[in-house]
Parts: sequence; C-alpha cells; structure tokens
Amino acid sequence: MSGAPRSTTTPFDPPWFTRGGHVQTALGYFHRRNLRWTHPFEDLIVESEPGIRILSRASWQPGDRARSPALILLHGMGGGDESSYMLSMGEHAHAAGYHVIRMNMRGAGSSFQICPRLYNAGLEVDLIAVARHVARITPRVALFGASLGANHVLLALGRSKSGLPREVKAAVAVSPPVDLLSCSDALHSPGNRVYVSRFVADLKASYVRIQARNRDFYAAGRETGVRTVREFDEKITAPYAGFASAEDYYTRSSSGPWLHAIDRPTLIVSAEDDPMIPGESVRKFALPESGVVTREILHTGGHVGFSARTAAPGRFWAAERALEFLNPSILG
Repeated sequence: MSGAPRSTTTPFDPPWFTRGGHVQTALGYFHRRNLRWTHPFEDLIVESEPGIRILSRASWQPGDRARSPALILLHGMGGGDESSYMLSMGEHAHAAGYHVIRMNMRGAGSSFQICPRLYNAGLEVDLIAVARHVARITPRVALFGASLGANHVLLALGRSKSGLPREVKAAVAVSPPVDLLSCSDALHSPGNRVYVSRFVADLKASYVRIQARNRDFYAAGRETGVRTVREFDEKITAPYAGFASAEDYYTRSSSGPWLHAIDRPTLIVSAEDDPMIPGESVRKFALPESGVVTREILHTGGHVGFSARTAAPGRFWAAERALEFLNPSILG
C-alpha cells in the first residue's frame, strides 16, 4: 500500500473459501447480477468532439442541484450504464446524497444509437467533457472508474489534468489497467480463455452493430477471424484510433506513466490476484510526492470483484471503500 493511511469501518476480509482471483471475479458477477437501477433518471447528452455525443444517465437529488455533490461513474470494456458494479456504486452514492451520473463510453451500451463510434482506452476527452458539463451544475464533483473506465479516470487526472475542471475534487479507480501491454499479456494467458472469449464476442458484436450504422467510416467484415482481444486491437482499435499497432496503442494509452502528475485526492484499488491486471503492473509506477494518491493493492479481490460483506449493494466492498475515501474531499 502507498499514499495516505487507509481507514475503513469494514475491512476487506472475505471468507477463505471465497478468496482467489477467479473466484472473486465470478462472485462479483454472481452477487450483482440481479441489481437494477430504480431511481428516476434523465438522458444527459454531451458533445465531446465534433460529431461525438456522449450519453449518460443522470439521477439527480431533489432540490437545488448545486447543493448536492455529483459522482460520475465510468464502466469497463464491454460494459455500459447498466453494468452491475455501476449500479452498486451508484446506488450506494445516491443513498449518501450524491447526484449519480452513469456515463457510457462513446458507442457503448445504448449510446451507439447517438454515437456509432468505437471507444478505446485513451479517450479521456469524453470523460472530461461530461465532467465539465456536470461542473456547471454543481461545484463538487467526483469520478469513479472501473477497469478500462478507471484508466480513463487516471488519464484525465494526470495526462489531461489541465482540461479537467477544478470542481472535480477527488476520484477512485478500481482495477485499473495502468499498463495496458502487461495487462494484455496477462489477459491472454491460458487460464483466462473464458474472459477472452467473452470479451471478443462482445467486441465483435459491438463492431458489427456500429459498422452497420456508420458504413462510411468502418469497413464491413473487419472483425472476421479475430480470436483475441489483442487481434481486435491490432485489426480494428489501433488503425481506427490513429495508432500504428496494438502495441503502440497500449503504450500511448496507459495511465501508469501519468500517475505522478495527479494533483487531486485519488484512490487506486487493485488486487494481487486480479486475473487480468498483475499487481506489479500497478505497483511499479511512481506516485506524486505530495501523497495525494493512495494505492491499495489487496491480497485478493479479483477483477472488479471485491466481494465481501459490506454496506454497498451486491456485496461490492470497493463501493463502500470508494465512498469513504471520497466523502472527506467532497462533503468537506
């Protein structure tokens, strides 16, 4: 663990038989699979670049919106505003008095209807655009990202901090792939075939759906024969995003080299047994000398799992830890 000391009323201590990277990852899905968003929401559409419209689902607290803080949530690869970890974190924050903005990456979830474009790991520009919009509504904003969304959060805080509004006071990144090349190597290890198969199926289906709505930009059939995430990134993500190769894309889109530049309270939560994100890949990057970044690499937790007894819905311990970290900076 690095950064400020950690203090939580519910330490992460799952029963011994629920420990282990694959077990925790699976339990995260199992315990949250039936969560549904029950609060009223409105579509929040923000243009981040010419022709790029980002769809978020905003659930506002009653009364003067400037009086309540806002939490912007961002999902991982293959996810969207209905991802179960987004629902758990959002519900926990909403109950604590936060406006909750469940953001979709460009082209993800239902957002492909208004923006048939591919997202990638280096598009923090979209998050910054949403943050700027929300900052005009309330002066207290926090960010939460999981997996690929956590990489966006950390890039926004580090590489692109000059564009991030000062109303963004603090952030949390859960299971962030801060070294995309190392994470790609780990993801494609033999024990992770189930994850790769699911991710590839989601990515290919997404490409087909988006290509059908944007035939002038994306070539038909380019996903044919793709069997791994890395092949998808080599054939599709990298060329359409302006990178020379998948390796070039991973190198230039990783948030790790920018952690030292972060100047706002930030919590990074990861697990040593994450099947896709090696603990060393998170640990190796320098943090700012100010101590403003807290890095917690737990002995177990899997990938966005962190399943244990907690106050947050769906046994998502990281949601409780996130809110505990954010509240001092946001609620003052």
